[in-house]
Amino acid sequence: MILEKINAPNDIKKIPLSEFPLLAEEIRSFLIRSVSVTGGHLASNLGAVELTMALHNVLTFPEDKLIWDVGHQSYTHKILTGRREEFAHLRCAGGISGFPKRCESSCDAFDTGHSSTSISAGLGYVRARDLNKQSYRVVSVIGDGALTGGMAYEAMNNAALLETNFIIVLNDNDMSISRNVGGMSSYLGVLRTAKVYTGMKMSVTKALNKVPYAGEKMVESVRRTKSSIKQLFIPGMLFENMGITYLGPVDGHNMRQMMRAFNEAKKVPGPVMVHVLTEKGHGYEPARLHPERFHGTGPFNILTGEETDKKTRRQYTDVLSEAVVSLGRRNKKVCAITAAMPEGTGLSRFAKEFPDRFFDVGIAEEHAVTFAAGMALGGMLPVVCVYSSFMQRAVDQILHDVCMQKLHVIFVLDRAGIVGADGETHHGCFDIVYLTMMPNMTVMAPSSGQEMREMLSLAAEHEGPCAIRYPKGPAFDRESGTPVEYGKAEVIEEGQDVAVIALGSRVKVCIDALEHLHAEGIHPTLVNARFAKPMDTGLLESLAKTHRAFVTVEEGVVTGGFGEQVCQLVQSSGCGVRVETLGIPDRFITHGKAEPLLQECHLSAEDVADAVKRVLPQKDQENQ
Repeated sequence: MILEKINAPNDIKKIPLSEFPLLAEEIRSFLIRSVSVTGGHLASNLGAVELTMALHNVLTFPEDKLIWDVGHQSYTHKILTGRREEFAHLRCAGGISGFPKRCESSCDAFDTGHSSTSISAGLGYVRARDLNKQSYRVVSVIGDGALTGGMAYEAMNNAALLETNFIIVLNDNDMSISRNVGGMSSYLGVLRTAKVYTGMKMSVTKALNKVPYAGEKMVESVRRTKSSIKQLFIPGMLFENMGITYLGPVDGHNMRQMMRAFNEAKKVPGPVMVHVLTEKGHGYEPARLHPERFHGTGPFNILTGEETDKKTRRQYTDVLSEAVVSLGRRNKKVCAITAAMPEGTGLSRFAKEFPDRFFDVGIAEEHAVTFAAGMALGGMLPVVCVYSSFMQRAVDQILHDVCMQKLHVIFVLDRAGIVGADGETHHGCFDIVYLTMMPNMTVMAPSSGQEMREMLSLAAEHEGPCAIRYPKGPAFDRESGTPVEYGKAEVIEEGQDVAVIALGSRVKVCIDALEHLHAEGIHPTLVNARFAKPMDTGLLESLAKTHRAFVTVEEGVVTGGFGEQVCQLVQSSGCGVRVETLGIPDRFITHGKAEPLLQECHLSAEDVADAVKRVLPQKDQENQ
């Protein structure tokens, strides 16, 4: 096998170009076999095999800097830099990440996981290189989906001032996670059809280069008159008009064509974009036909493409999907907004039933929030559905454009808490902190599918911004005894001495913990907080008079979280109640299966039981 000859960075340069097609096939076969066992991002990686090989052939690692936007498509890069054997533990605890990580390899230039950052990071490298009088190459790869993010335009606008080489590779596969939307997608569609220009340019360049002595000068002269010819064939030329030299579009599965383009790009004394056309799922028919399903997949059967550990229980996302459709039927003012995630957030059903009231704004969370603010002022009721970790990108817009104006916008935060294999860039650990700090904001966390439905209905009736955070995973089927009432917690079980106050997903764990404690004769009070803001201060103050300790449990960071706010309340009341806070520690949590990660964070039922026994007055423990 040719792939077995790739064991270290730059080993690909030892492979004859004639063997590159076979090497690409071997890499694809390896990726399919490996991801079928571990799960991972498959479709995007299959589409970027030849692109990555071409880049590795014209760059030298780790001296040159290759920055992947998001990083979903970096698997081939990892293979070509000597990490093939580590794929047996891809995205597993202690194994390699599914994203670029500088701690894994000096060939990973920038840690990524969120979208639209690569051009900014690359430009920073370029400026540092020039100030330090160094000469390494900098290449930023960005997808057409990521190009919908505003940060990419801010970076391109700044990059236009460069007078030294900076290569931007536009990996255009007509998709992000879902099908791309908006003006940029349409614009790139026009560029994809410009094959007449591409063929002519490549032919002319190749012919001129063959002219003895004067050929290279003639090519450079043509390059300096780049705009005039291009405008005849490609209307608009947005990138050229921004001051970025445009090359392409190039066939992203033709390595020789890409290498010629990349070598030409290296000669440009300024920012240059190479537009590469690739196909998601290329080489594996199930992924090619269903790229959304194979964006991030669990283990699957290679022959059928079917996942081998399909989820049989209803997920929280499924409950939300049904609830928002039901709300849309009852209230014609309800609109649903997402940022390139209709499938992941469960909004596909709403989009199908109410296409005029569904808006996918692309990878543009900041725009999604302020867009929702405008809709609210226009008399609609927008429901913004975004993953918790991605909503971090729109904190200013939530604070300034929604909360400050006290607008009726509902934020639905999927994947709140520990998400598992995607790791620290995707864990939704911080939303309780950044949402509860905002005046006028209401923050709810359902402990069950029933509570989620009730909270969405309550949010629709409440005047002002509301957020509902819920975890990735199966919905708890518990039927609560009391309906959700604004700002009120639920006492699940009355006990003595210690009150366990659980928020959202940790309620089930605390119910399990009480079973352990009952067996030891310990009977604490159990409270389902329901609201991170406003807290049920009346209930907490009442409990403080009859209990000697509180244990708070949340699937969010402890620092600035729900538990610390309970501590502050207790301290200000002067009641002397001891408070033990359980939550995610003040560090970034790595990738792995969710349950072991939660155990590492001391958020299991056993950890809750241990915490109760720690705060239980000593004489009471002796009497057990």
